[in-house]
Amino acid sequence: MYQFQKHFSLEEARALLPQLRRTFREAHRAQKELTRHDVELGRRLSETGGDLGGAGPSELVRLLVALNGLLQEVRMLGLVVKDVDRGLVDFPHLRDGREVFLCWELDEDDIEFWHELDTGYAGRERL
Repeated sequence: MYQFQKHFSLEEARALLPQLRRTFREAHRAQKELTRHDVELGRRLSETGGDLGGAGPSELVRLLVALNGLLQEVRMLGLVVKDVDRGLVDFPHLRDGREVFLCWELDEDDIEFWHELDTGYAGRERL
């Protein structure tokens, strides 16, 4: 019995890379905006002593929902998001009849590594 329902061939995983690049670029933009709004709200909080109604908190919530939605899209594909900042994802894959992960991160041109389910990034091996 396998832990994951969907397993990606190397070709299927590679076909998703353009979409993942776009998604992580959008996620990184949302994170930058979140950080900017968080800093601004912190400044306002210290100035007002706690009254933060209005557009600021609403925008923060909107950005959080948007970021969560982007990550959920990746998860719905059947991938495991390991690190948003690095754009690190694992693709469930069958290798010699064993369930493993194909491993990719945003700054890599192609999927070149795999690792056991329990070893993580430190256990990456070249395909």
